[in-house]
Amino acid sequence: MKKNVGNTDKLIRLVIALVIAVLYFAGLISGTLAIVLLIVALAMVVTSLLGFCGLYAILGFSTCKNKPVGK
Repeated sequence: MKKNVGNTDKLIRLVIALVIAVLYFAGLISGTLAIVLLIVALAMVVTSLLGFCGLYAILGFSTCKNKPVGK
């Protein structure tokens, strides 16, 4: 797995996941919508921690700045 999620992208994903969690625990979202959003939030947290997004890999997209080897 080559990292394809940059630092800014990681931060944005974590903030969005946090907002979803706050909305859920504050009771502002519920039911099926809450379950779907919590799954999305969990996926965002996991991809942030791993630094790899499968969808980015499929699309050939990367927000990670790759450093040249040996420099």
